[in-house]
Amino acid sequence: MTQRDESIVHERFTLPAGQLDTGEPLYIRGDVRLAAGGQTAPKPVLLICHGFKGFKDWGFFPYAASRFAERNYYVVTFNFSCNGVNETDFDELDKFAVNTYSREQADLETLLQALRERKLPLADHADLQRLILLGHSKGGGTSIIFAAEHPEVQAVVTWNGIGKTDLFDDAFKAQIAEQGVAYVANVRTKQEMPIRASFYEDLRANGDRFDIAQRLAGLHIPVLQVQGDQDSPRLKAGFELLRSAAPQHRDRIVTIEGGTHTFGAVHPFRTTTPELEGAIHATIQFMDDATNLNRP
Repeated sequence: MTQRDESIVHERFTLPAGQLDTGEPLYIRGDVRLAAGGQTAPKPVLLICHGFKGFKDWGFFPYAASRFAERNYYVVTFNFSCNGVNETDFDELDKFAVNTYSREQADLETLLQALRERKLPLADHADLQRLILLGHSKGGGTSIIFAAEHPEVQAVVTWNGIGKTDLFDDAFKAQIAEQGVAYVANVRTKQEMPIRASFYEDLRANGDRFDIAQRLAGLHIPVLQVQGDQDSPRLKAGFELLRSAAPQHRDRIVTIEGGTHTFGAVHPFRTTTPELEGAIHATIQFMDDATNLNRP
């Protein structure tokens, strides 16, 4: 065990999260991390939302969560209930296939309610009056949408966040329209990951609600957008869309030079990178300011 592990209190939790149309129950599985010892006063709460093919234990998430916990935050990482991961790497593709933005918003609502009711581990350490969302990639868009509907959220951070909820090209959409399902390749696991028509049915039913640029434009809480300059062209175009739509947030944009979509980190996690450290450092500075957390 590393010294960093010894400095962190880490407890797991499982929350019921409704069920599929088949009646199969769903669960949100997560982790709470906070610094061992130190200050006993309640800490600002940081919820970290993974992206499209992400999960709470992917790559940099445990490392970053521990770094934030060391800085006196109550940090929650979790798997969305239909992210496709139960005990191992994408072992529930049947659930991944029917995931929707609405379901992820409901999952975040379940987490928020559990925080309100102090049902998460180490709940006495959580200060819900200082709640921040951090989302990577798709999780960034999910975080913006949730913050727009929940005044409890005090600030939002996106790491290479998406600008549009529609993640796929016309050929992919045509295949779903014709066959009811299409597949996206996971280069890392060599799996063909299914997406069913319910994904687009949900988007059509919630067009304005899930317009990320519009929701960001209406947000008047602090928002930090961290963007790697070596991210994919599609993600960088989404970033430019958000910057144009919400000029009030332009003074809180950080560009990470040399930063890829994952800031150079891989899964399994090997080591940190200068780009990841840059994202973490900018995020800590922003969160400290947003929560008025004074450092010694």
